[in-house]
Parts: sequence; structure tokens; C-alpha cells
Amino acid sequence: MKITAFVAALAAAAILPLHAQVDPNAIKAELRKKLPEAPVETVRKAGYGNLYEVVAGGEIFYTDDKASFLLLGPIVDLKTKQNVTEQRLAQINAIDFKSLPFDRAIKIVRGNGSRKLALFEDPNCGYCKRFERDFQGVTDVTAYVFLYPILAPDSVDKSKAIWCSADPGKAWIDAMVHDKLPATEGTCAAPLEKNIAFGQQKRIRGTPTLVFEDGERIPGAVSMADLEKRFAEAKAKLASSK
Repeated sequence: MKITAFVAALAAAAILPLHAQVDPNAIKAELRKKLPEAPVETVRKAGYGNLYEVVAGGEIFYTDDKASFLLLGPIVDLKTKQNVTEQRLAQINAIDFKSLPFDRAIKIVRGNGSRKLALFEDPNCGYCKRFERDFQGVTDVTAYVFLYPILAPDSVDKSKAIWCSADPGKAWIDAMVHDKLPATEGTCAAPLEKNIAFGQQKRIRGTPTLVFEDGERIPGAVSMADLEKRFAEAKAKLASSK
């Protein structure tokens, strides 16, 4: 029995360091070798089983220490009932709100303007129009609308007309809520190319994309109930970080 226990201890001592010494960079190199077209950014221990988290192109995948497979889909912690993958995606895709180029946005203030929200929107986006119509009933908010014309050839022309109007905020609301575009063409220097370049750098692939003051982004339109919930969560997160 003593010999058996001794051999088992030696075996454990030989195996455990091998797992402990796995270098995530080696896994990344192996993935890039096997999938040269994949934009692998980071690899780290996932904390569940022997899985490693792979971040590529703003998405999350999972693999083992030999990069022998890719696992697609979320991890759900059954103890906390939390979607771990969704939470991590929110972290890696967060945008520093203070770093946004606000001089290239249409600023709209309602009420005391205390709650802040950035919106990347296209004037041809039906989901954006639906969101904006519902959003008119939300008060005590400052909205920074970044014109992001990516959906249709005339999105640029419409965006220019809105930006170059005498009152861009009113022109935006008229266009999105009342389907009424400015009568004059946009002839000023609109920052549309810079907005698109910034959005591509931040992997903003669709409209609307919402960015809250705590940095979390939400792709797609949300209900006003969910919007109010996110405002409260962002406020609590910012307060706890002070």
C-alpha cells in the first residue's frame, strides 16, 4: 500500500506541473498556425474545466491546452446561473466613454441631462427609428448621436444633410421620428469618415449600437424598460468605482 501510494504521489507530481506550466501564448501560436485567417487576440485560462478562453474578432471561443478543438457557445455557471461568456464579452467590448470623440456627435439634452448615452446610428436604420421614437419619452438624459452611415449608399447624403443643418439635433429627430429630412443638401465638412473609422476600430458592426457611461455597449435596439435598467446599473457601477 505504501509503495502504491508513493507511486501515485510521484505520478501526480509529474502531471500537475505540466498543466500548471501551459503558456497561453503557446496556445495562441498553435491556433494561429492552424487557423491563420482567425484574428486571435488573447488566450487565457477560462476557469472552467481545463478550457482556455480565446478572444478573436471581438468574439469568445474555447479550446484546450493543445488547441486541438474550438468550442463555440456560452458557458453558464450553474451555481450562480450567470452567463459567463456574455459577461466577458461585455468586458472585452467595453468602450471608455470619456474617450469618445464627442465633437463628432450630435448632442441632445433633455431634462437635467444627468444620464449619458452614446448612440451610433444610421438614418436609414429602421431599428434606430423605432428606438428613437420610443426614446423621446425618456428624460434627464444627454444623448450623443454619432452619425454612422453604413447601411445604404444614400446614408452618407442623409447624414451630411442632418449634420450640416442649422439645428442638427432637431434635424435628427425630424428625420428619425417624423421621417422628414432637411430640405438643403449637406455641404459642410461632416465627420462621417472619421466616425466610421472609429467604429470599425471599436468593432461596431451594426446600428443602433448603444454605449453607456460605464463603458458597456449594447448592439441593437432595446426596450425603454431595459434602457432604464441599464442606466441604473451604469450609475451603480460608476458609484462603486469611486
